[in-house]
Amino acid sequence: MTKEPKAGAIRQHNKQRILAAAEEAFAEHGFKGTSVQKIADMAGLPKTNVLYYFNSKQGLYIAVLEQILSLWNSAFDSATVEDDPAEVLAQYISDKMRISQEKPQGSKIFALEIINGAHNLTDFFKHNHVSWMQSRVGVIQQWIDQGKIDTQDPYYLLFHIWSCSQHYADFSAQITELKGSKMNAQDFEQATRSLVQLILKGCGLSVPSKYA
Repeated sequence: MTKEPKAGAIRQHNKQRILAAAEEAFAEHGFKGTSVQKIADMAGLPKTNVLYYFNSKQGLYIAVLEQILSLWNSAFDSATVEDDPAEVLAQYISDKMRISQEKPQGSKIFALEIINGAHNLTDFFKHNHVSWMQSRVGVIQQWIDQGKIDTQDPYYLLFHIWSCSQHYADFSAQITELKGSKMNAQDFEQATRSLVQLILKGCGLSVPSKYA
């Protein structure tokens, strides 16, 4: 009875090692410049293990893309119309900024995929991301209808949050060059407060004391 849970834990551990290595490799070399063998070497596992878990390089690439998208979406999954828009949006922005700080490579891979037409995300977009977007837009629209939030279009609000927060991952090299140094934890904290204030005040919301 102990063998199955142990085997499951090993499987999950190996998959996470492979995903982490793939994220690093795809971010540095792109899809075409990355080989399965390179990922296997970086993960410290045989190439056969990589193919066993993900079938192909494209399968692994899609898994990396879906992982970052699911991580972003989970930060706003539980919001309901009964929640305080200021608290929810402030936390969502904060979570998105934290992900940009901690998972910049995944964000860069996703950005390049979208720029190139999102051909590898078509099915996931149709079956997961579109339905998620519609449900989140529905919550924001109800906030608008109830007079809780002063904004015209839920889509544009989310697009603004995404573009601003993901900028810190996707354009980190530019930020470092312009600021003269790489952003540290304190810089990200300050940038998060600034973005929360900008978005919430633009929506006619009071900024929670945590971000003031």
